[in-house]
Amino acid sequence: MQIDNRLLDDVARVTSGTLGMLARVKDEIGVLVRQQLDNILGGMELVTREEFEAVKETAAKARAEQEDLAARVKALEARLATAEGRPGKAKHPPSRKSGGHETEA
Repeated sequence: MQIDNRLLDDVARVTSGTLGMLARVKDEIGVLVRQQLDNILGGMELVTREEFEAVKETAAKARAEQEDLAARVKALEARLATAEGRPGKAKHPPSRKSGGHETEA
């Protein structure tokens, strides 16, 4: 019985040492992986969340302004068509061929 206890104690000690070593190896691998990721991400030209949100907000404002202007143009075209006596789509106004103002003689 004494021999079995010593054998079990030795196995327990070896197992305990192995588990401790594996835990240290796991921690070391985690540190190396984090360092590699930091190196990879550091080389990329990534934007911060704040920069992204600022650009997103600016784009949303620009889109809203563009939609407002499109609605105003449509309303003005409708008024022009009505003023010309033709409901519906207005034709484009005639272009000026003379480059300047007419002068009086």
